[in-house]
Amino acid sequence: MSIYDEDKDPNEGFNKRVSLFKNSTTVDMMGRLHVDLFNQDRLLLNLVDLKIKLIRSKTEFCLMGDGDYKVVFDHISLFVRKVRVNPVLIGHAKALEKATAKYPIDRVVCKVFSIPQSSYSFIQDNVFSGQMPKRLVLACVDSDAFNGNYQKSPFEFNHYYMNFLGVYVDGQPMPHQPLELDFEKDNYIRAYQNLFLKSGGLYLSRTEFPKGYALYLFDLSPDLCDGEHFNLIKHISTEFESLIEINKTRNVLFDFES
Repeated sequence: MSIYDEDKDPNEGFNKRVSLFKNSTTVDMMGRLHVDLFNQDRLLLNLVDLKIKLIRSKTEFCLMGDGDYKVVFDHISLFVRKVRVNPVLIGHAKALEKATAKYPIDRVVCKVFSIPQSSYSFIQDNVFSGQMPKRLVLACVDSDAFNGNYQKSPFEFNHYYMNFLGVYVDGQPMPHQPLELDFEKDNYIRAYQNLFLKSGGLYLSRTEFPKGYALYLFDLSPDLCDGEHFNLIKHISTEFESLIEINKTRNVLFDFES
């Protein structure tokens, strides 16, 4: 939401965050790193080198205000949980003599496409080539907010009165018929239902969906379950199922391009 947009309902979460940083107050924060490898539940083997590099976003991207403010880090810590393995699991060492340790991960790939201003239609061919993703999430945001603007939020996903949205694989609509929307008449229940059911549940009401939370989710998995199990990989002319393996000499192998 824009900090000067008086036409929209007050954003309770936004207002609470504003109160935390009032008068340039120092605030302590904590959160997890949203990395594909960290979103799986298997323990990483010991003696495996792991390097983490964090790149800061532009100040204009992560802050909203009426002045040229900046973010200052007083102290940063990385907390890593270490596990002392039960002796029963020492058998893993013997298993590594014959096979590799496997880490199924869901890779998330973000792609950006620019839509010319005042366009009434937009078609993007060959969004992905090669392995077909099992899930696709589409969203629209102002280009100046995406590139960094103190006056706008880069996480305000507007609907822009979109009336038709479809995903096609080999010429066939997936996973069902395209979405036909009419936001002026509050006709967007299919888009809201897809987001709510396929994401495992969100604290987002039906009336909030068109007010900056318009995310369009398409389940492209063969069984439409989007579960943790593996499906047969389909190649096409976005979340991917991939596998990371570590052998007994702690060499890391993976089945995708970095």
